[in-house]
Amino acid sequence: MKNLKVTLGTLLLVTAFVACDDTKEKESQKLISDYTTYVDSVSNLNTEQSLNEWDVIETEHDNKKMKAESAVAGVEDKTKAKNDIESASISFETYKTEVEKSQAEMHKQNLRNTLFGANIVGDDMSFAWVNKDNILSVYENFINTVQDNKDNYSREDWDEIKLLYEALDTRKNTVEKEGLSSGDNLKIAALKVKFAPMYTANRMDAKAEENSKAKEE
Repeated sequence: MKNLKVTLGTLLLVTAFVACDDTKEKESQKLISDYTTYVDSVSNLNTEQSLNEWDVIETEHDNKKMKAESAVAGVEDKTKAKNDIESASISFETYKTEVEKSQAEMHKQNLRNTLFGANIVGDDMSFAWVNKDNILSVYENFINTVQDNKDNYSREDWDEIKLLYEALDTRKNTVEKEGLSSGDNLKIAALKVKFAPMYTANRMDAKAEENSKAKEE
C-alpha cells in the first residue's frame, strides 16, 4: 500500500511537470506567433497608411520582438523558433526601408510645396511654368520662405534647396531672353545676393548639428 502511494505521488508529480512544460511551450509559441503575425499584418499595409502611425508601429514591433526572443527558451524546437523570428525581423526591416524612403520623398515634396506651391515642381525641375511675368514673385516667395524657416532645415533640406535654387536660376537664363524687364532682373539679383550667405552659414550650422548628434549616438 505504501509503495502504491509513492508510485501515485510520483505519477502526479510527473504529470504536473509535463502539464507545466506543455503550458510553457504553448505560451512561448504564442508570443513567437504574435510577433510573426504582427509583422505580416504590418507588411501588408501600404506605406501611406504606415507613415501616419509609424512611431506606434515601430514601438509595438520592438516590444513583440523582445518578448518573442525571450520566449525561445521556452520552446522545444529552438532552431525553428529562432529562424521564424529572424525571418520576420528581416521582413520588417525591408518594409521599414520602404517606409523611410516614402517618408523622405514626402518630406521633399512638402519642402518643394512650401517654396513654390503645391505639386508645381516635378522631378525634372524644369520650371517651365516660370515666365517673365511671374519669375520675380517666384524668387521672392522662395527667398522669403527660406529666410523664415532657415532654423528648421536639416543639412539634407539645404542640399535640396540648393538644387531647386540652381534649377530656378537655369530657368531664369531662359526667361531673360524672353523679355525679362531690367527692373525685375535687378530685384532678382538683390535676392540672389541675400540667398548666398544665408545658404552657406545655415547649411554649415545644420551639418555641425548633425555631426554633434551623431557623436552623441
